[in-house]
Amino acid sequence: MTDPRSDARPVSVLTIAGSDSGGGAGIQADLKTFAAHGVHGLSVLAALTAQHTRGVTAVHVPPPEFLDAQIDACFEDFRIGAVKLGMLASATVIDTVARALERHRPAHVVVDPVMVATSGARLLEADALDALRQRLLPLATVVTPNLPEAELLLGWRIDDLDAMSQAASALRALGAPAVLLKGGHLAGPGEVVDILADAQGEQRTAHPRLRVDAHGTGCTLASAVAANLARGLSLRDACTAAADYVHAALRSGYRPGLGEVLVLDHFAAMPGR
Repeated sequence: MTDPRSDARPVSVLTIAGSDSGGGAGIQADLKTFAAHGVHGLSVLAALTAQHTRGVTAVHVPPPEFLDAQIDACFEDFRIGAVKLGMLASATVIDTVARALERHRPAHVVVDPVMVATSGARLLEADALDALRQRLLPLATVVTPNLPEAELLLGWRIDDLDAMSQAASALRALGAPAVLLKGGHLAGPGEVVDILADAQGEQRTAHPRLRVDAHGTGCTLASAVAANLARGLSLRDACTAAADYVHAALRSGYRPGLGEVLVLDHFAAMPGR
């Protein structure tokens, strides 16, 4: 094994997620985010979607043997500083990924529990919810659910900031060391507040609410957290910087398709720009 102190290879970040043929979310958004943060992006396709700005029309899940082969190929050749997990559509896929992470033991794992697309299409099979709770949350450095995803994981409603705070703590109790709970779905005219719950307590980050319908924000936030961790930032700084990045990319978003949803402008939001 190469001594990391003498390893001249640039740091890489690996996304294991679903492909978005429309380029706005999933692996395509992840790779743009990695590039904007100056890290080399690797990708393992856990699912393929036929998707555009108006919805998801089909999903194909490659066999687990091929998923394993992709993951092992990345770890055999690259210096991986963090792994981001996105759309893992079935219990079989989740178990395959969990076993691979247990084999390779990356320093950081960011779990974005993708369950439902912006269009409303369900992207997680019913039997996968327990597998996600039991197999992935304990392996995570941080899990980054939005409110509907947190409600599915916990089985109860989240309708205000106090409930968000309780939910973040409850998700940690399921086994995740840290939870970044995204508040974009919370009703009301105020700011968007994200809550990070970790061993130190709670950190809140707020941004002005932008009245737009956007695509790929969750994928991008988790990928930005992973990139920042791989670059050496602390978890709290990584999450704050990621939230700032998503807000800037959303503010410069554009509509490339016939649908009304915005796609993020990743390079207008590059750190330091």
